[in-house]
Amino acid sequence: MTAFEQLMAYERDTQALAQISGRLGWDQETMMPRGAASQRGTEMAALEAVLHARRSAPQVGEWLEAAKAPDEVGAAHLREIRRSYERAIKVPADLAKQLAQVTSEAQGKWAQARADEDVAAFVPVLEEVVALKRQEAGALAQGGDLYDALVADYEQGTTSSEIAEIFDAMRPALVDLRARVLDRPAPKGLEGTFDEAEQMKLARKLARAFGYNMAHGRVDKAVHPFSSGSGLDVRITTRTSESDPFNCFYSTIHEVGHAAYEQNISRDYLLTPLGRGVSMGVHESQSRIYENQLGRSRAFTGWLFDQMKERFGDFGIADADAFYAAVNRVHNGYIRTEADELQYNLHVMLRFDLERALMQGDLEVSDLEAAWNDRFNADFGYAVDKPSNGCLQDVHWSVGLFGYFPTYSLGNVYAGCLHEALRRDVPDLDHHLAKGDTSAATGWLGDRLQRHGGLRSPRETISQAAGMEPDHTPLITYLDEKFSSIYQL
Repeated sequence: MTAFEQLMAYERDTQALAQISGRLGWDQETMMPRGAASQRGTEMAALEAVLHARRSAPQVGEWLEAAKAPDEVGAAHLREIRRSYERAIKVPADLAKQLAQVTSEAQGKWAQARADEDVAAFVPVLEEVVALKRQEAGALAQGGDLYDALVADYEQGTTSSEIAEIFDAMRPALVDLRARVLDRPAPKGLEGTFDEAEQMKLARKLARAFGYNMAHGRVDKAVHPFSSGSGLDVRITTRTSESDPFNCFYSTIHEVGHAAYEQNISRDYLLTPLGRGVSMGVHESQSRIYENQLGRSRAFTGWLFDQMKERFGDFGIADADAFYAAVNRVHNGYIRTEADELQYNLHVMLRFDLERALMQGDLEVSDLEAAWNDRFNADFGYAVDKPSNGCLQDVHWSVGLFGYFPTYSLGNVYAGCLHEALRRDVPDLDHHLAKGDTSAATGWLGDRLQRHGGLRSPRETISQAAGMEPDHTPLITYLDEKFSSIYQL
């Protein structure tokens, strides 16, 4: 075997072990007994130690030095393995293991604190997580910006300054459009209660409608919806509320966007560095275009209206046009995952600024709740009523995902570019969506973007698929046209 072949064989085993680690995380969120959290933390830490040792093994460096790529794909494999190796050798093994242990335990403490509305109970463990992430960022940055070092884990090739520039350009247009929309009468919302078992049945139908392959996946319930896995085993979760079935349906469609991306990557890349989505921003472009530009479109909501009438009877909405307005109703709310499409990015911008300050030492964990509440009041014009609607609502910080939040809005920006190109290439798209048939759109995304996995950089992935460099303008134009029409601005 050549050095390249030996390296790839070794890497496939490392990728397989990483998949097992991910499955442990899925189980922790869905089926693990509540009392098993501390043991699971030990298990996750032990597996992380094994993974870190493999990723940072001197033999990997020797293979990388000797390996010659046979083609473009091989060169991409080497690029990604080298990036992982260089990151791994910068982070001490003890720190990687400690992070896995603490974040696994912190996840359970966050869930309990959220249920109890008790920020004080969560602060000590979050202080541990932040301290460890600062150490990790310091090791990775090697004198550079700490937060940039963490952002690179999720959106390589992008800096926090570049993200801030995009957000600063978007914010005035979003705030202005929101003000004009909220000055108009709100559309009528849903009435009544919606059986949760029936919600799950329709959620699974929606998953299949958007191309989710149930032979290689499953739909379960969790406190915080997520997608897990890649290749032949990609699982999603959703959640239900008797009074708000849209939460279930659109969480499902969102996670299917993530899952379909993973399922549609070329099988040639299975258990290789290219066999995963290239970045979280690109991943979010898939989940957001599935959820919003497709799932909340006038054409598709017409089909969904009929599906809901069939299952739930009369729920207070007169016709498909009124249902479309209800699906896209702009409303006050605290929860990012339940935010309307117009205001969602403002929720992300708040988190971006706070976590950046945490990592740079400009904000301490003990002051986080007050900082969150002050910023929320300033951005949205009303006060946070309880911690579960404020700084305890998201799981991300408890599991150490600092640098992740901005990728949600980057994903929206990318989705705007992709949607513009999709509409140009598939002019009769609405004809298909009105029948509940998303295959024209999902097929286009699968061919133009998803099948390539990690072959190209995030920016190249979007520019190749959309035929343009990433730009926030298509997203702002789409939002303005959509909500101006719904609210007759």
